[in-house]
Amino acid sequence: MKHLKAPILLLCLSIITYGCFEDNDDNTISANQINDFVWKGMNLFYLYKDNIPNLANDRFSSDGEYADYLNSYSKPEDLFESLIYQRENVDRYSWIVDDYIALERFFDGCSVINGMEFSLFNTPNTSNNVFGIVRMVLTGSDAESKGIKRGDIFYKVDGNLLYYNSEADNNFNLFGSSSYSITLGTYNDNGTSETTDDTIDSINETITLNKVELCENPIFKTDIFNLGSKKVGYLMYNGFTADYDAQLNTVFGDFKASNIDDLVLDLRYNPGGSVNTAILLASMITGQFTGDVFSTEEWNTAFQAAIENENPELLINRFVNNDAGASLNSLNLTKVYIIATDFSASASELVINSLDPYIDVIHIGKNTEGKYQASTTLYDSEDFSREGVNPSHSYAMQPLIFKSLNSVGKTDYSNGLTPDIHLEEDYLNLGTLGNVNETLLAAALAAIENSGKLSKIKSQNNFTPLKLIDDSNSFETSGSGMYVDKELPSEMINRFLFEQN
Repeated sequence: MKHLKAPILLLCLSIITYGCFEDNDDNTISANQINDFVWKGMNLFYLYKDNIPNLANDRFSSDGEYADYLNSYSKPEDLFESLIYQRENVDRYSWIVDDYIALERFFDGCSVINGMEFSLFNTPNTSNNVFGIVRMVLTGSDAESKGIKRGDIFYKVDGNLLYYNSEADNNFNLFGSSSYSITLGTYNDNGTSETTDDTIDSINETITLNKVELCENPIFKTDIFNLGSKKVGYLMYNGFTADYDAQLNTVFGDFKASNIDDLVLDLRYNPGGSVNTAILLASMITGQFTGDVFSTEEWNTAFQAAIENENPELLINRFVNNDAGASLNSLNLTKVYIIATDFSASASELVINSLDPYIDVIHIGKNTEGKYQASTTLYDSEDFSREGVNPSHSYAMQPLIFKSLNSVGKTDYSNGLTPDIHLEEDYLNLGTLGNVNETLLAAALAAIENSGKLSKIKSQNNFTPLKLIDDSNSFETSGSGMYVDKELPSEMINRFLFEQN
């Protein structure tokens, strides 16, 4: 389970008060039960609580005023959204769900999908039409079984031309169906370098895709390349999923046994995940910094003060040399080459940012997404943990609870992390992931080889990018995420509870 466990939640309840009104279970106020859970959870944990007047501990002068406030929202989603700080610019990542079972499966790497990940672009020489290009197909998915490939183009869904006029005026809801068909096409430049005569032409092929539960192994591809006298390890890693930590360690064991000289870590489509897994990955890349600060955490004012007062060490994440008693296969590298793009977020950015003060991180690709905050799962129970959850509904929240800083204090990179070698993926010539001729991997290998090939790759990367409209991450439940999976010492919790009583 990848959520903040009960001990830290008990800590919160014992050090922060709600204000002057009593807990809803102790009085007869008829406040909406789910809304009560939403407000109290956000009041305790939300990173940007200080910026939301309605979350202030003294916001309500009476139980009745609190109840009236809760009942003014007919849906928990509406209340939750009203408590988000600057949704468009600051908090783009907190969310609420009405099915925490599905959320838990998502954090285990399992979701109901067809396995086709794609980007949507404006159809050339049209004002509103849209077409899609497949950027990746997940192993074992329905899309893979139907022969969908990276680089495939489609322009219709269920026989309907895709269109986009604004965020509120499009037909992208077609992607929400459990089964839909796509009509394939091809990009026709009509043999000219001009774009004014470009079209999307049909190839008269329609494929029906079905969504089924797929548990995705984030270790998408590994390889070892011989580059002159050097051995270069390659790992394409698509999600920080804790259930696969042991397999990740095995991959690094293979790299270590092969005595690789360099590592290319491909995070180009990795939206993030477990903070602990990010620490493990960084510790496998290095190994010489065990015990040093990997990252620090900054919570809302009340939480920050309480933890600093009791035990500031709890705000520090450190490099490690083992996981659950098993030794890590660490490479002791002083330089790493990381492929990252605007699809790389959260824990992916955490690894780059936190390694940067210690070793030479060569970032190849584009600016990353810019997510430096972590979240946790809150359930409707006395301590917001999974245990004792309210059986009358299945709502849960995933609010941002802290932001991460590296060992020299770098955070708030809302515009993403800037690459050392800026290169775009050419969606009309994507190449094969893991192939040495694919543009971003070729650039990483050229940088390692230091033979002048990199200049040629850069000079050829001068195409006019297509106009991006949206991508398949927008149609998933959570999109980018970095979540907490750590536990505070039980003796500390017991002391707080004793003092509170």
